[in-house]
Amino acid sequence: MCPMPDPVKIATDLICLDTINPPGGEEAAARYLGDLLAQRGLATEYYQLEPHRSGLVATLAGTGGRPALVFTGHLDTVPLGNAAWSFGPHCGEVKDGRLLGRGASDMKSGVAAMAAAAAALAEEWAGEADLVFVFTAAEETGCQGAEQMAAGGKLPAQAGALLVAEPTNNVPFLGHKGALWLEATARGKSAHGSMPDMGDNAIYKAARAAAGLEQLFAEAPAHTQLGKPTVNVGTFHGGSKINMVPDQAVFQVDLRTVPGVEHDELFARVAGQLGPDIALERLIDLPGFLTPAEEPWAARVLALLEREQGRPPQPGYVNYFTDASVLRPALGNPPTVILGPGLPGQAHQTNEFCETAKIVEAAGLYLALAREWQGR
Repeated sequence: MCPMPDPVKIATDLICLDTINPPGGEEAAARYLGDLLAQRGLATEYYQLEPHRSGLVATLAGTGGRPALVFTGHLDTVPLGNAAWSFGPHCGEVKDGRLLGRGASDMKSGVAAMAAAAAALAEEWAGEADLVFVFTAAEETGCQGAEQMAAGGKLPAQAGALLVAEPTNNVPFLGHKGALWLEATARGKSAHGSMPDMGDNAIYKAARAAAGLEQLFAEAPAHTQLGKPTVNVGTFHGGSKINMVPDQAVFQVDLRTVPGVEHDELFARVAGQLGPDIALERLIDLPGFLTPAEEPWAARVLALLEREQGRPPQPGYVNYFTDASVLRPALGNPPTVILGPGLPGQAHQTNEFCETAKIVEAAGLYLALAREWQGR
């Protein structure tokens, strides 16, 4: 077997590449991983979303007698925020058992662990299934990179299972909520601020409409694993000068949904509640997923984790979306598990870090899961 490259070193190198989205710049990270994996014999293909923004699909080919096992992670990160960092956000420094930097937990450590496992498997792989490693651009702003890959027709039409390396502290997560982001626009009539009766104030319209959404899910039942659907008015903009009656106001709404909430029906409900004076459009529309713990592959994952970690895993469920929202339907809706070394509480935080021991552990888990899929 090929020796496994150091996953912490790979993660360090990825953190040193600035892939803050926007603007992204994921191509350098995709090329770094592609070069590493091509040297080990994987077939690599790049997908350009826009200039300097690319994703990567790397494949270890099997004999074709079994559906592919697909691993995925995203290469972009969120911005740094306004708070000062106590270290360089792209330093990739290791200190006191922690890898430091933007993307350390979300999710360059998970990507690095998957890449290290792929490199280690390259020489020995002789299974029936393809192993497919999908590293995407533009996840943080709505999974646009995954959507491009899915539309390109280069992914397996029917995968057997999907593993997502989002931060879980190496605890298996078996589902996440869906996301429906909306933009609402109220229009009015401008007038001088000293004569508001001559105009039609769009901010008042939008404010009343936005406030009315607060109780949208007040009476919604809680889902057993994922809890209640949620609503958040995240942005509100209107007017151009203090002494003008505003003729336009815009607010954006983040809806997180659970099984049983259909997005088309929800959109129609929100549009009806806002009324004819508010124009409504979709920004992103991403389904959630739920893999039952008793599903055969999920059960094998849980059993393997118990063997490897020495304790029964307690499956979790999360509110955020992942590229599984796009890749899972494109791959034929295979059983899906989220499993990554990052710490969930570190995602999008100032002074982000990941424990190096978790990165090494994750690489070993991915290696073991690939062999489990092969039946070894």
